This record gives sequence, C-alpha cells and structure tokens, in this order.
Amino acid sequence: MFLDEEFDRLFQRMSRSFMDFDDVFESIKRADGKTVGPYYYGYTVTVGPDGKPQVREYGNIKPSLLPTADAREPLVDTLVDEKEGVLKLVAEMPGVEKNDIKVVVEGNKVNIDAEKGDRKYHTTIPIRNKIDVDSVKASYTNGILEVQFRLKKEDKPKGKTVEVS
Repeated sequence: MFLDEEFDRLFQRMSRSFMDFDDVFESIKRADGKTVGPYYYGYTVTVGPDGKPQVREYGNIKPSLLPTADAREPLVDTLVDEKEGVLKLVAEMPGVEKNDIKVVVEGNKVNIDAEKGDRKYHTTIPIRNKIDVDSVKASYTNGILEVQFRLKKEDKPKGKTVEVS
C-alpha cells in the first residue's frame, strides 16, 4: 500500500515535468509574434500483406518547407598552443576567395563573414582566453581560413609584504 502511494506520487511528479516541457514546444513564437507548433516529419516503413515494404510519410511539414538560413555556419576549430602562446581559429569555407572574407574582432568575439555568389558563410566565435587584439593575423588557403592571435600573459597580482608590529 505504501509503495503504491509512493509510486503514484513519483509518477505524477514525473508526468508534471513532461507536461511542462510540452508547453514549451506548444508556445514557440516567431519574430512577428505568431505562435507556431513544433515541426515534425518522418517516414514509417511497414511490410504489406504482399510482402513488399510500404513507405509512408508523416508529419506536419515537408522538408522542403522547413525554414532555412541564408548563410551556412562554417566548421570552426579553436586551437590553443600554450607553449607558443598562440590561439588559432581554423574555419572551413570552400568556394570563396580571400577578398570575399571579412573578419571582425569585437571584444571577446570574432565574427567571420564570407559571400561569393550563392555561397554565404557566417559565424560568431566566443574567445575565452585573453588575447592581444593587435597581434591578429589571418590567412586563407584552399578553403581554409586561419586566424591567429597572441595570448596575453596573465597579470600576476602584485603583493606587498606587511610587517607585523
């Protein structure tokens, strides 16, 4: 009896959590303020009475109707070489030329944009290390952009020895 009540109480708490999570998806709003439901799409495959597979689509949106971004996000690796004191950002952006690329350093973020014809790239990379902004160098070869910074040395707090009298 006690275990049944405890199980029911636990199940109700878990169910409440899932119901609250469903409300998050039900109340998704677009930029213009209109509420949209969740998007889902998929296939089911079953075997018919004749032994042949039957593929059926389901969902409330077709893949061709999904919202798409104008620009792709390039694949970016962040490499920190403590020994050399260098931070490198390596981004893959095939199909553009070096004069199509714009790299802007703003505070602790690096914005990378590139556009040539129908190829558009955009990404913002947060920088967690202390860098020397004036030391930035960028090179682009064979679809690979490399942005390099010198790391700033950590300022050691200067202490003062106090004599106890």
